[in-house]
Amino acid sequence: MSKYSLPLAISTYSLAGWRQANGKTMEQSLEWIASTGVKGVELSWRSDDATGDPLKRIESLQRRCQKLGLEAAGFCCGAEFLVEPAAQREVIEQVKQQVRLAAAFGARNMRHDITRGPRPGEWSQAMSLAAILKTVAPAVHEIADFAGELGVKTTFENHGFYLQTADRVEKLIMAVAHPNFGLTLDLGNFLCLNQDPVKAVAKLAKYAVMVHAKDFHAVPKTRMPASGFFVTPTKIALRGAIVGHGVIDVPAQLRLLNKARYHGYLSLEFEGIEEPTQAIKLGLEYLRRQLEQ
Repeated sequence: MSKYSLPLAISTYSLAGWRQANGKTMEQSLEWIASTGVKGVELSWRSDDATGDPLKRIESLQRRCQKLGLEAAGFCCGAEFLVEPAAQREVIEQVKQQVRLAAAFGARNMRHDITRGPRPGEWSQAMSLAAILKTVAPAVHEIADFAGELGVKTTFENHGFYLQTADRVEKLIMAVAHPNFGLTLDLGNFLCLNQDPVKAVAKLAKYAVMVHAKDFHAVPKTRMPASGFFVTPTKIALRGAIVGHGVIDVPAQLRLLNKARYHGYLSLEFEGIEEPTQAIKLGLEYLRRQLEQ
């Protein structure tokens, strides 16, 4: 069987705990990522406590990547568009500034959040999914337009519980209906709503612009340990796992990505309780072996 070749990247999000525990900088994260032999780095901007001029900081990180031989695989930032119109306009302008930073970093794709969904006590609490999509889609469309002019494709990720199932992800993509907007497809996150991750990838692989490799350990909530796991809206609790050590059928998902002719980056995300650098190395070994097989 021929090898399925995908360029590998590591998200700086995976090293957030390492930086915090060891007093490491983002520059040191980039150096460590380069030492693993991957081709790219995905910059999670929320993980970096930027001070001073954000643009100068990004340009500095981009120069460091060039020296290290790392490509800018992607750029990630947060956002919440399910707010009242005046506030939404502010969010749109803030995300456009993030697009400028992504372009300065050299990233050709940028993931921004959409919404965590309605919350009790908030103005949107009684809104239906259709009404919420109608509220957020024009904002996302405008940003996709703006980003296209800078050579950046915008995406959102299947996370945050509300827009996380395959059906809702596809409905959002259809509502935005913009050629410069696609999906950062996280291979593990569908399990947060106890949806079959393989079936979800089969449905959504055609929309993928970036793919996150992530794994989880899962137990019924009734057997959840006192620490280490997080609860989901379903009957299971999850803990981040080393890629290949959890319950996600990554090989089946890779076959589906191959079938869909996805050839973008495969960016490793680790959010478990193990020591991050060792966990990432083990996850990379697993991914490389699966791609070769």
